[in-house]
Amino acid sequence: MTSKQRACLKGMAMTMEPVAQIGKASLTDEGLNGVEEALEARELIKIAVLKNCDGDVRMIADTIAERLHGEVVQVIGRKIVLYRPARQKEKRRIVLPQ
Repeated sequence: MTSKQRACLKGMAMTMEPVAQIGKASLTDEGLNGVEEALEARELIKIAVLKNCDGDVRMIADTIAERLHGEVVQVIGRKIVLYRPARQKEKRRIVLPQ
């Protein structure tokens, strides 16, 4: 991903509300399934890591991205922004600049 594409996605994510939360249990299979469904439907999502979560936010972001074959756009404080294009080309909503 180029810096221009990342900047475009950051701008889109600025007004988004988190669609998932990671709490005390950290990463569970159910939580990952929910994040995967949201990624497939929206392509770009924001996740909130709650204060009672013991893990490092950056490590959590990298783990989610690795398991779901997505890309971490940014980590700001306790918020994670993830991007993964829809698997079916006709369902893709976001067009990134070249």
